[in-house]
Amino acid sequence: MIRAELLARVSELRESRQAFVLATVVRVAKPASAHAGDSAILLSDGTMEGFVGGMCSESTVRTHGLRQLAAGRSVLLHIMPEGRDSMAQEDELTVGNPCLSGGALDIFLEVMRPPALVHLYGDTPVARALQAVGAAAGLDVRATTDAAVPVPPDATAVVVASQGGDEHRVITAACDAGVPYIGLLASRRRGSALLDALGLDAEQRDRVHTPAGLDIGAQSPGEIAVSILAEVIALGRTHGPFIRSESGTVTQPAADLGLVEAIDPICGMSVAVTETAIRAETQDGTVYFCCPGCRDAFLAGTAG
Repeated sequence: MIRAELLARVSELRESRQAFVLATVVRVAKPASAHAGDSAILLSDGTMEGFVGGMCSESTVRTHGLRQLAAGRSVLLHIMPEGRDSMAQEDELTVGNPCLSGGALDIFLEVMRPPALVHLYGDTPVARALQAVGAAAGLDVRATTDAAVPVPPDATAVVVASQGGDEHRVITAACDAGVPYIGLLASRRRGSALLDALGLDAEQRDRVHTPAGLDIGAQSPGEIAVSILAEVIALGRTHGPFIRSESGTVTQPAADLGLVEAIDPICGMSVAVTETAIRAETQDGTVYFCCPGCRDAFLAGTAG
């Protein structure tokens, strides 16, 4: 994948609100097959597009890239031909890869996750302030005055700031969509009465915040907007944004991707268990490997 194609692919993924890691080789100690500037895109399902080295370095990038994607933090990855994994600093990670044929690689793993998506219903002063403050905070705030507009399946929050209208319809849709934060702009008394009428179960009711926002003594529309978005941001720090796969399927929040790893029995490396992972089927189950060489060595050993 040439650089122009890769950049176009990055734009495409960002437009479709997909989470991914952009891996870029920044330093090479020979012998190594990669060169500084080589890049690859790592998708949330473990698929890699591009080139950052041979199978062994690719496996290391896949495993640690998926870890960083789940954590939501970019990191400079140092891949050495030997040695134990160690965290040098918060933003640097040194890992040993005994399968490398000498050399070393430094690869920057840049995590790119979509901004929190806020579905906003209403056209009140607070609703308009939410759009302005949300944009300044880097959130993806999508406003509508039509209660029939579907709630995006990967929405982090739904805020009902219509001061009436079809509030119940939007709240019900948000509950059905499993949105983790639902904020209702209403007094405590009116909000409680509305929720009682909807007959929500305990889990659904816990996700509805009314009055919406943190209690900071807010009075003006702008201050109320700040209090609501602060609550949304705090929730995002805990749960993370939802992940949309390339097929359009929305999975659990990024912080809870549930990355599964296995140990290569030949070299001892951790390997991400994905659809494209190198594997072998045995009587005891599936065994995963970092590269074809380790798989071949394993199969040769079991055959002998």
